[in-house]
Amino acid sequence: MPEIRILPSNLRNKIAAGEVVERPASVVKELMENSIDAGASKIEIDIAKAGKRIIKVSDNGRGMDREDALLAFERYATSKIKNEDDLFNISTMGFRGEALASIVSVSKARLITAQKSEEKTEDKNIGACVEVIGGEIKETKDCSAIGTTIEIKDLFFNTPARRKFLKSDSTENYHIIDAVTREAISHYQIGFVLRMDGDDVLNLSSVTSYRERLVQVFGRELADGLIETAAEDIQMSIKAFLGNASNLRNNRNNQFLFINNRPVKDHSITYAVYKAYEELIPKDKHPIFFIFLAMDPRNVDFNVHPTKREVRFEDKSSVFDFVYRTAKEALRNGVTGYWSNGEITQNARYSETLMPQHANTSMISESPSMYEIMPQAGSIPFIYLTDTFIAIPERGGLALLDYHAAHERINYERLLKNIAMPSHKLLFPQQVKLQSSEYKLILDNIQVLDELGFEIEDFGHDTVIIRSLPEFLSGADLSALLSDVAASLISPAKIKDEDLELMHSVKKTIAAKLACHKSIRGKETPDGMKIAMLLKDLNTMENPNTCPHGRPTKIFISMNELRKMFKK
Repeated sequence: MPEIRILPSNLRNKIAAGEVVERPASVVKELMENSIDAGASKIEIDIAKAGKRIIKVSDNGRGMDREDALLAFERYATSKIKNEDDLFNISTMGFRGEALASIVSVSKARLITAQKSEEKTEDKNIGACVEVIGGEIKETKDCSAIGTTIEIKDLFFNTPARRKFLKSDSTENYHIIDAVTREAISHYQIGFVLRMDGDDVLNLSSVTSYRERLVQVFGRELADGLIETAAEDIQMSIKAFLGNASNLRNNRNNQFLFINNRPVKDHSITYAVYKAYEELIPKDKHPIFFIFLAMDPRNVDFNVHPTKREVRFEDKSSVFDFVYRTAKEALRNGVTGYWSNGEITQNARYSETLMPQHANTSMISESPSMYEIMPQAGSIPFIYLTDTFIAIPERGGLALLDYHAAHERINYERLLKNIAMPSHKLLFPQQVKLQSSEYKLILDNIQVLDELGFEIEDFGHDTVIIRSLPEFLSGADLSALLSDVAASLISPAKIKDEDLELMHSVKKTIAAKLACHKSIRGKETPDGMKIAMLLKDLNTMENPNTCPHGRPTKIFISMNELRKMFKK
């Protein structure tokens, strides 16, 4: 009996769905791109239950006639390419013709569409309504419509194993908002409306430039802090908006790359931008940037990833050089002073001062720890090494301390215990505008933030009002801080009111992020008095040996280990 068999079409489509449809956001992205290709000037997205119950995308584009509406559900049915050469000259968002077939194979779908009349009219045209369940067309009938509306219900209803791996509603909503935001940024001439469970999350009218769209999405304060630049050569052109050296983040959330208006990820271009920021920003910080690169589609391959998320360039090095040179020049003209030059000079000078100061001090000793025998002095000698590392004498050896990690541990435990962490009431409550995805995550977890010492109110329009916060965070960049908190909340967990253990887990996650935000960093080399206080506080912690992320705070090298190193 033969063991090799041809898989039935429904199973083939489910396998394809596993490649294309990772989560509800994948469906939203594919359907939006179809609307963009159809020439829509307005796209409306309605979501229920984080896309697990309903995803509905409506547009006012060209629409389809009855025949095309039926063909659209067939795998590899597409109007975008006709021959092999077209694969290497892609000018549309979609082109393979597998997304819709894959989506409807794991959902219950309804398509309502009508081909736009050649006459300019707002009247509805007669088109088709097609019902599909699990990839099989169940009903087709005539109906009137403007453009196309496709409704996806009960995603993964027939593949429960896939549905089980979906994350919490909060996390899935975050990815949906992110997908819509990225398409909206690169297609500023299109109006986008995103509603979630009946509430408007995004409502963006069409505008005439990238900058106007950035103001709509991120607010004028962030947009005004961007350095705008443009350049072109014979192969490509670029439009870029780069955050200045004082507008930094602890994560990469505010980094966007578009090639021919397609949101993508490319490590080489990202590295080119980071290289342009070299010596301008600390190593543990991340710049904000928006890169819009345009090139001949024959010089870039969008067909290397099932979700078209990654690309391959014909001449990777020339793209890298072009982006790097453009960004470097813009930053040179837009930024005064070099961050790390000053830091290196300061740290080197500090280290040189300490070395003569402790030249006659035995740093390796079997006597009691220096900070134990000198409490009255309120200070201990140490040698600054580099970054956040110092060397201090310990009983019977030498300790290497990462003072940033130590400070994180102290702040973290105090936050969780709500001790020695008084809340700081802001004299003037501060409004903070966030990305829509971040805004929703913050509101979903406002109770946890309240327990950690924040007083936050919803102001609407992706904006919150901060009235108070933990005192050690006073003076922090609140926009960056809340962005970091939101990033830490993109988790697989779904919190129910009765789930106290999970609530505590989320609280620990946020506390770890907050503790990191204002802990001492490499550019803030402390003095002996601060180190003494730091060690004293560290010794009172429940877990003094690691920071909240599991990294060591202190490494001890005993005299015996040192003797072995020197072969004694």
